[in-house]
Amino acid sequence: MGSGYEEIDLGKVRTSPVSERDSKVTVDMMGSPVKGGKAFRKWLDSLPDQLAVSRLKKLTLAMRRARSGKGRELIWMSGAHVIKCGLSPYLADLMRKGYLTALALNGAGIIHDLELAFFGKTSEDVSSQLERGDFGFAEETAALLFEAVDRGAEEGLGLGEAVGRFIVSSDAPHRDVSITARAAIEKVPVTVHVAIGTDIVVQHPGFDGSLWGELSARDFRIFAARVQALGENGGVIVNAGSAVILPEVFLKALSVARNLGAGFEGITACNLDMTAHYRPSENVLSRPSAFGGEAISLTGHHEIMIPLIYSALLS
Repeated sequence: MGSGYEEIDLGKVRTSPVSERDSKVTVDMMGSPVKGGKAFRKWLDSLPDQLAVSRLKKLTLAMRRARSGKGRELIWMSGAHVIKCGLSPYLADLMRKGYLTALALNGAGIIHDLELAFFGKTSEDVSSQLERGDFGFAEETAALLFEAVDRGAEEGLGLGEAVGRFIVSSDAPHRDVSITARAAIEKVPVTVHVAIGTDIVVQHPGFDGSLWGELSARDFRIFAARVQALGENGGVIVNAGSAVILPEVFLKALSVARNLGAGFEGITACNLDMTAHYRPSENVLSRPSAFGGEAISLTGHHEIMIPLIYSALLS
C-alpha cells in the first residue's frame, strides 16, 4: 500500500550541463596556506591579551597539546561555506600536519568539494538560476555523486570516504583542492551528515534515499567513535560555520559517547562562525563544557579566521 498522497514526478524535471551555469567560486580564488614567520609571531604577540586574542591563543595552545598527546582527537566540523570560501587547502594542510584527525561535513560540503575537483568552479547564483527554473539541476554534479555513492555502497564505505576515493580514482583535474580526496590519501575520516531535502541532489530523478541514508548513517557511527575517543582521551573539537546540522549531529554523538562512559572533562570545544547561533552555543560549547571541558567562541569571517588560526598554529 502507498501513502495515498500525491508525489511529484521528478522524472519530468529538466537538467542542464554545468558548462551552462554561472558559478561564483573558481579554483583560482582559493587560498594558499602560508606558515606564520617571525614577523607574524611578533605581530600576534603585540596584540592585547584580551577577549578574542586570548581565546585564539588558548585555542592554538589546546590544539598543540592535543597534537602532541597520544590518542587525542582534533575534530573539525565544517559547514559548506568554509569550502566555497576557498579554505580547503588550509584544512588539508592541517590534516597533513596532524592538527585535524577527523572532519565532519554536511551534504552541501561534498557538492562544493566535488564540483571544485571536477569542474574547477562551484556556488551557483541561486537567484538567477531559480528564476530560470534551473537552480540545482546541474546534471554532471548529480551523476558523479550518484556514481560515487553506488561505488561506496558496494564497498561498504561511509559517504565522505566514498566521495574522496571516487575523486582520487577518477583523476579529477583539480583533485588537489579537494578536502575529501586529501582525506582519502591521508587516511583521515571525513564523515558526511545529510538531511534529506536540503541538498540539490535530492531534486534529481536518480537520487536514491536509501543508499544516501545508508552511507550517511555509517558516517554517523564513524563520527560517534571519534567523539567517544575525544571524550575518553581529550582533545579539541572545532565547529566552523555550521549553525544547525553538525551541532545537532555532535549532540547525538556526544550522547552516545556519554552512554558508553566517556567523560569529556579534558576537551576544548570551539565554535567559529560569523555570528553567534543557538545550537552551536548550546550543543558545541555549553553542554560539553558542563562536564569540565573548556569552551571557546570566536566570531569572524572564515576566510580571515581560519588562515589566522593556521598561521598562529604554525608560526
